[in-house]
Amino acid sequence: MRELAQGVVRPLAAEIDRDHRFPHEAVNAAAEAGLMGVLIPREYGGAGLDALAFAVCIEELAQACASTAVIVDVHNSVGSEPILLFGTVDQKRRWLPELAAGKLLGAFALTEPASGSDAAALKTTARRKGDGYVLNGTKVFITNIGHAGLYVVFARTGPDERAPGVSAFLVPADSPGLRVGQVFHKMGLHGSPTGELVLEDVLVPAADRLAGEGQGFTVAMRALDSGRIGISGQALGIAQAAVDESRALMGPRNRAQGDDFALADMATRVESARLLVYRAAWLCARGRPFTREASMAKLHSTDTAMQAALDAVQLAGEEGTLSGSPFERHVRDAKALQIYEGSNQVQRIVIARELLK
Repeated sequence: MRELAQGVVRPLAAEIDRDHRFPHEAVNAAAEAGLMGVLIPREYGGAGLDALAFAVCIEELAQACASTAVIVDVHNSVGSEPILLFGTVDQKRRWLPELAAGKLLGAFALTEPASGSDAAALKTTARRKGDGYVLNGTKVFITNIGHAGLYVVFARTGPDERAPGVSAFLVPADSPGLRVGQVFHKMGLHGSPTGELVLEDVLVPAADRLAGEGQGFTVAMRALDSGRIGISGQALGIAQAAVDESRALMGPRNRAQGDDFALADMATRVESARLLVYRAAWLCARGRPFTREASMAKLHSTDTAMQAALDAVQLAGEEGTLSGSPFERHVRDAKALQIYEGSNQVQRIVIARELLK
């Protein structure tokens, strides 16, 4: 993983960030290395690895390029894993081999303009029509928008206005009525496309509903639990890059008073975050409860990444603030991690709820 990340992905990172372009070369290299099906069993063409291996893969990619890491992460976790966990045999046979090979890029369409952290308040509808559903609504902040070949879409099928009324659907990107809306220019993660997904009378066969009607929120929450492990891996990669680049910049003789203490604190925080992330991944891999641990890992690792990136800029001085510097890129990339896949405020809600059960 390190050889691929440092040899192929890292040399592209600055250009991808500068030009706001999709890292086709890096994603294709990841596909050739089998990284687009890390969690998918070998019987479906995947690598058949576990959550800990997945976290390490994303960590190494993010150390080289955070944009590439989140593309691969979302594809593997929330874009593909729901099919593995909740799909029928036919759904698995149809979709998993192409996802594992990287022929299709996966995406996860839950968030809406009026329902971010309160995902159960989504308004997209799925009205029953014959042997299928007609979907209407707008999703927002969708990673891999415009490049994904398959979207896991959540829509309201029942009269209940909260979680029990939500169902999940597998919607191919070429479905009539499905289109890409606005694509956003973001603060960071410039190589990872993010934008709106618009559904206008999109007909989805009942066979493409994922899990039972009304079970969509369960699908979403389980996907986000393990998805947080991937994002935590991304945070570790950014934080480790900040430490390594700071250490290289300081060198054996260029140490201002106190700078070595700052570097020591950065490295210590990263190691503590790494242990939390690996433990959550280990629990997930063994089929044990891991919701609380995944939220703790996501909270601590993403806060660590943000602080490490800021500390690295401080250590670099004026050089760290220059546009195009890896130091300022890490700051811009790290901030989003504290917000997506459940904001860190939401992680505190989850952790407290789990502790008080």
